[in-house]
Amino acid sequence: MDRRKFIQKGALTGSFLGLGTVGIHAMDAVVRDSAFAKAETEPHTFNLNYAPHIGMFKELAGENVIDQLNFMADQGFTAFEDNEMRNRPIDEQEAIAEVMRRRGLTMGVFVAHKIHWTKPNLASGKQEWREEFLADIKSSIEVAKRVNAKWMTVVPGHVDLRQNIDFQTANVVESLRQASALLEPHGIVMVLEPLNFRNHPGLFLSKSPQAYQICKAVNSSSCKILFDIYHQQIQEGNLIPNIEQCWDEIAYFQIGDNPGRNEPTSGEINYKNVFKYIHSRGFKGVLGMEHGNSIEGKEGEQRVIDAYVESDQFL
Repeated sequence: MDRRKFIQKGALTGSFLGLGTVGIHAMDAVVRDSAFAKAETEPHTFNLNYAPHIGMFKELAGENVIDQLNFMADQGFTAFEDNEMRNRPIDEQEAIAEVMRRRGLTMGVFVAHKIHWTKPNLASGKQEWREEFLADIKSSIEVAKRVNAKWMTVVPGHVDLRQNIDFQTANVVESLRQASALLEPHGIVMVLEPLNFRNHPGLFLSKSPQAYQICKAVNSSSCKILFDIYHQQIQEGNLIPNIEQCWDEIAYFQIGDNPGRNEPTSGEINYKNVFKYIHSRGFKGVLGMEHGNSIEGKEGEQRVIDAYVESDQFL
């Protein structure tokens, strides 16, 4: 043992012994408090790659995007997603990418194109809308390279009320095949997100079996499913069996409890069991935390962290 450390240790022990039993209890308290403080500051080691988004922890971390990313990493989160990444200035994209590289954060999804919430862009089969979509995909490839993203979200738009659903499906499949041809050389995956009828009425893509059918028809490694657990709880329920049925086409998950679209444990979904199933299948991808906070302010942000720690304890 280092002589100086030995002397210091002896002096400290002697000072407590000189105080008798009270001194010993005081020394125990120091040790306990030190251990408690360490436990409180150590990040949780999550079993899955949960991905917060910008703004989720702005009260605890501040408004600065870089500070928020560092805060996420400090809490033990290993991924991050940002729907608006495509619209951020290039210098901001590069700064975000650098922090993710340095902190070991995996980039999750960003939205790859302009979403037509009330127009049947891909379902219509019209060439001008297909060309707009493909141009957005091309520009998003450059964004993905810049931020080291593997996945990007695609929403095919509104239904075409003037066409049979099977013709609409054929139109969507053709657009996605052409987009896949652009993405495959770069190893980038567009993930199709079915959305529920309540929040997004009238959209073409709403159910997981429908997304599964389309991915099988496109038949590309660059066209897979984004299974949003919140949307599919509302749209169809039967979560774990449907995840099982779609498994070979699912590349990404998103999270939100129902009702409210807030953190796990705030609603009716048994996320501990859902996460357990996903983990049991060996899923190594990202689960995006695309939801709000059930409580406002710092208390609510801490509640989100605690909810994920609780729901992640399924082993």
